[in-house]
Amino acid sequence: MIKIIHSVAGAFALVTIATFWLSTALSELFASQAAVVAVKTAIPWGFLILIPTLAATGGSGFALAGGRPAGLASAKVKRMPLIAANGILILIPAALFLAFKARAAKFDTVFYAVQALELAAGAANITLLGLNMRDGLKMKGRLRRRPA
Repeated sequence: MIKIIHSVAGAFALVTIATFWLSTALSELFASQAAVVAVKTAIPWGFLILIPTLAATGGSGFALAGGRPAGLASAKVKRMPLIAANGILILIPAALFLAFKARAAKFDTVFYAVQALELAAGAANITLLGLNMRDGLKMKGRLRRRPA
């Protein structure tokens, strides 16, 4: 059961973060200011789903890894603090700040600088979570390992 929770929660977290990232990028590039405001104010509400999902992924992952993870499990465990720190220290504060600025229709240089930081940090988390998913699929035998 814990394997299913880990797989589903991990995939859901990755898809959620990718959705936040794509929604932001597409609205900024192609949509109206009203659409940007809608996206930026909706993302913090998504944290109500994302944060418990990430917690379930991390907790179930540590339980599956056991006391001394080795190999791919060790690599996955080492990435988790980076993912968490990036989210807690950059992504959540940036999203809350951008939602506040967007609601006030203050699309100034600071808004776009924080937006660029958020997109870069989001891309980093998508990459790290994608690497964890890839390693998990390799561990399950659902993805071939490259010959050495």
